[in-house]
Formats: sequence, C-alpha cells, structure tokens
Amino acid sequence: MTTADMPPRTLPATSDNLLLADAGEGTRVEFRGVVKEYGTTRVLHGVDLDIAPGEFVSLLGPSGCGKTTALRVLAGLEKATAGEVRLGGADVSGVPTNKRDIGMVFQSYSLFPHLRVADNTAFGLRRRGMGKKDAAARAADALELVGLGHLADRFPHQLSGGQQQRVALARALVTEPRVLLLDEPLSALDAKVRVQLRDEIRRIQLRLGITTVFVTHDQEEALAVSDRIAVMNAGRIEQIGTPEELYLNPATPNVAAFIGVSSVVPGVVEGDTVTVWGARLPLQAPSAPGPVDVFLRPENLRLADGDAPGMDAIVQESTFLGSFRRTLVRTADDALVRVQHAATDRVEYAERVRIALSSDPVAVRPREDG
Repeated sequence: MTTADMPPRTLPATSDNLLLADAGEGTRVEFRGVVKEYGTTRVLHGVDLDIAPGEFVSLLGPSGCGKTTALRVLAGLEKATAGEVRLGGADVSGVPTNKRDIGMVFQSYSLFPHLRVADNTAFGLRRRGMGKKDAAARAADALELVGLGHLADRFPHQLSGGQQQRVALARALVTEPRVLLLDEPLSALDAKVRVQLRDEIRRIQLRLGITTVFVTHDQEEALAVSDRIAVMNAGRIEQIGTPEELYLNPATPNVAAFIGVSSVVPGVVEGDTVTVWGARLPLQAPSAPGPVDVFLRPENLRLADGDAPGMDAIVQESTFLGSFRRTLVRTADDALVRVQHAATDRVEYAERVRIALSSDPVAVRPREDG
C-alpha cells in the first residue's frame, strides 16, 4: 500500500483540551536517496521513504541496521552525506534541529531532576518565549493527555519509570510539533508497563493526528501500533508495508525471519512450489530451483493423527498461551519446529507426535550449502 492509497484521517471531536483543539492533520515526511557515511563506513545506502500526513510508521530491524541513524538524520542530529529529507514538501536537510519543529522521545527520559513534572513539561514552551501562565496551561493539557495531570507537582525521582516516560512524551507533545520521533522509548520498561505505554502512545497519536516515526527492534511493538512498518537491514529498507502485508507476504527471507516466529526446515524448489517432507507447498515469491531453507510459521503446522501424511517428531517443550499452545518438536530429520495448536491438545516432554503442513504459501531462501 502506498501513501496515495491510504484513506484520509478524520480526527475525533475535541473538548476544551488546547492540544486537541489545535491538532493538525499531520505532516508528510520524505527520505529521498538518503546516504549517511562515517568516514569510509556507509551506514545508510540511499534510503527512500514516504510517510503520509498523520501516519504512524515504525523503523524495525536488528541492532546496527541503520534505523536510529535514519531517525537522527530526520531530526537533524546527523547530517546526511547525500540525499534529501523533506518535511511538508520542503527540503530541511540544511535546517538545524531546533528549527525543524520536531518532538523527540528517547529511551532515556532525560528529565531535569530539579524541576517538577509541570515545569519539565513546560520547559520547551518557556524556551520559546511563551509566558508562564500560558505555558503552564498548555503543560497541564499535555499532562492530562498522558494521564499524569494529578502528578504535576512531583519531582522525577518520585515517579516510576513508566510515569517518567509519560512526562517525556508530554514534553515532546506540548510544543505541538509537526512530527513526533520515538527512539526505542519503551525498551527500559518492564513488560507490562511497556505494553500499557505502547498502547497509550498509539491512542494519543491517533487523537492528535500527528505524523509519528517509531524506532524499535521489537517486532511485537511494531506490529501492534503501526500503520506501516519499514523493515531495515544493513542500511537499507528491505520492505515497507502494513503489519498484515509483512507477516503474510514477506518480500525477502530476512523479512520472513524477522517478522513473527518462524522455523527453518530444508526443502527443494521445483517450478512454483517447494517440497517439504514430501508435501508440495506454493511459494510466496519466485525462487531458483534447487535446495532451499523454508520458513514455517507455527500456524502453518498442526498436530496430526498417527497415520496422516506428515513428519514424525518428539516433543521438546510445550507452552500454554491462553487460547492456544505452542509446542517445540524435533523432527525425524533433526529440525526444531514450533507448532501452534489447541490449548486442549496437551502433549508431554519426549512424547512422540506427528506434525502436518497446511497448504499456505511459504517463504524460502537458497541454502548456503546447496
């Protein structure tokens, strides 16, 4: 899906919250052939990216893939070696950070320990010359937006980690930036708080209609909140699409391996199918004939009756996940495979089972030893 195909956004009706009342339609963000080099090392290799006004896009990838560098180039904290960064159609490649009208939230909260929550939130407004009364009113609105209006008089050390990160978010939003940048803002939080704040960020982003770029290495976070995800690898965007597109139709083996949980088993490509355990499966994308690694999702597999077509295996572990179980088995050809099945189908360690494949298309990559 391209930005031109995306439906227009309609902002919810607002109350008397000044931030919501003044919320805009978002700003288009564009990377055009952006290259970033540090000496002889090229970190970004001609990145092209078009983000629609009001869209929430995640840059997802492993450490060292270039996602944070791309965000820093967008923020003006790093200067691109080549290419353009455009905001609202204007080239801002030579514009300093404080003139780009961007809000930023980082992994570290970076709050001033000697200032109360309200003053931390209003700091950017005061630096811009806004009067104390007006800045206080707008800071109060920002804190209400993130659910911390009742903690305005506390100091940072009196807050939990999740609350401090909410203050950092309020401080980024209070200046009503054109674009919000989030660089791994949840990675220092515990799992429950991380999920709560992740959902809160998405709720606020939708209410404000602000264009948001979110850097993360956590695929679950990206899948949960993004309109689209740009999967990065070695300084390039390998694929960009909706969470559903990336999960169901990965464009490359790297995307297939990174998005979701996959088991890798051997297979042989012939024409537009691949043979796995004697079964012929359709390919998600064309591949050269010969030996390949096949990526199987847990939901591509099922526990089968003993005489059904499939592969014999031995249970290594089984995890109860509420509405279903995910079981790790070792197949007769020594592959470790995860199978998703009904929670009521209990299996035990070392139990012999038989697994079968669904007929869903699969992703493959040429085998290194093939």
